[in-house]
Order: sequence, then C-alpha cells, then structure tokens
Amino acid sequence: MFKRQQVLLGLLEQFGGELTRTQLQKLLFLHCERSASPIFEFVPYRFGCFSFQAYADKGKLADRGFLEDCKSWKLKVGNNCYLEKLDYETRQNLWQLEKRFGGWSAAELIQHVYTSYPYYAIYSEIAGKHLNASELEIVQSANPINRGLAVCSIGYEGYSLEGYLNQLIRRGVKVLCDVRKNPLSRKFGFSKSALRNALEHLGIEYRHIPQLGIVSAKRQQLDSQKAYDTLFSEYERTTLQAEAQTITELVDLLKSKKRVAFLCYEKLPEQCHRTRIVNSVLKQLGKNVAVYSE
Repeated sequence: MFKRQQVLLGLLEQFGGELTRTQLQKLLFLHCERSASPIFEFVPYRFGCFSFQAYADKGKLADRGFLEDCKSWKLKVGNNCYLEKLDYETRQNLWQLEKRFGGWSAAELIQHVYTSYPYYAIYSEIAGKHLNASELEIVQSANPINRGLAVCSIGYEGYSLEGYLNQLIRRGVKVLCDVRKNPLSRKFGFSKSALRNALEHLGIEYRHIPQLGIVSAKRQQLDSQKAYDTLFSEYERTTLQAEAQTITELVDLLKSKKRVAFLCYEKLPEQCHRTRIVNSVLKQLGKNVAVYSE
C-alpha cells in the first residue's frame, strides 16, 4: 500500500471512521498544507480544493476491502489501527488537525478553506452560498488574469496531475494540445482519457494531435543532446514540413483561443519535439506572443 493511501485511512480513523466527500477533501487539503512534504496536491474545482489522486485512491481502497463502497468515505467495520502504522510527524499532524477541526461540518470547512486559500475557490459553484460579498471579491482577485497571446510548452515529467493542471490554470490556458504519438502513460492522470476528463472539468479543451508525434522507437537511443538535436532536425525536415497545414491550424487556434499549451513528457524543452512545434507556430504567427517553456 502506498503511503498516501495509508494517510487516507489514518485520516479517516482519526476522525471517527467516516467523512463526507467534501469533508475528506477539505481535511486532507488542510493536512497537506500543514505538512513539510505534502503527499497530495490539489486544484480549484467545482466545490473547491480537489485531488484527483485521492479520488482515484478511494476506489482502489474500496476494491481492496479497506473502505465501504458508498458515496461517503467510510472505513469497513473492524478495520482500524492505521494511525499506528504512520510516522510520528504524520500522526501528530492528524491529531492536531482533529483537535482543531474535529466536529466541523462540511459547510464550516468549506468557508474556512475558501477564505484562507481563496485560489482554490475560483471555480467553485457554491462560493456564493458560503461567502459574503467582500470574501467573494477576494476569491475573484485570486483568479489569475492573463491577457494577450501566449504559448505554453510544458512537459509533465516531474509533475503530479494536479501540479500540471495548476500550471495551466495559472497561465490561463484554454486549449491543451497533446503532441504525443501515443498518449499513454504509466503516470497517474496523463493517459488520454483521464487527462481529457480532468481538463474538461476545469474548462480547458483537450486536443490530441498524433500526426505531430515521434514514434517511440526513434527515441530509444538518445544518450546526448547532440542525438536529440539530430533527431529534431530530421523531424523538422520531414514531419513538420509534411504537416505544414497542421501548423497553420495551430496558428489559427492560437489566434482564436489566445492561450494554448503543448504537452509531451520530457521536462527539458531542448529534449522534446514540442519545442520545434512551438517554434514553427511562432514563425508563422509573426506577432508578439508570450512563451512559457518548462
């Protein structure tokens, strides 16, 4: 069992064995905010801070018999002693969390998180029910303001799903272009269907453009920057020239949507073909465009 799943079970045990979905997400968020090394990350979502990873872990824990298969988070009867398996720092954190927030309703937790961490309420559908006018203004001011044309080139290597999504939100991205040939990943949340689902719930359009990908066989022997440069020079001469119409369509997409991101795996821009795609788009555009490359 992963440590993060042990923490979920320990959190439930600390709070009496059952929490609503909203209570769990808010308390887990507060626990992570108090932790030196958080094991979950969160995005602003329909009801505030939300972890896709925790939601997925709930299903896995239910399948393995640790949780009841129900809407709430509920330990199976007889399942306990999870706290004693956690390290001292985590146990202390959970104990202090329960001492501070034990007995709080979902509404009270929502109001506390929204006012203390307004960024996570920017997409909330229920903020108006829990906040007064001045508090709502603070939430609105926490929503990133992004103007003008911008291209983001961000590989997901080293990111959690939530961490990556926050990068897009903070840059005001409207469309994510997945330029992998095969949009599959062993990393949680980055395969095509899961990624598209998460993005659409955040109001970001997903587009897969496999014709701009590079087959994995060509990437197996890349052991130096020179090898990468050679591959990408060939890629420009062949694929990008053959897909000139696709590049033109991306230029039109950027003009229309204003803020577009390109996704592939590699963290270093110089070791990913998305950089050559972005350069081709910028060359055609002929306008001032903000470029965020990570």
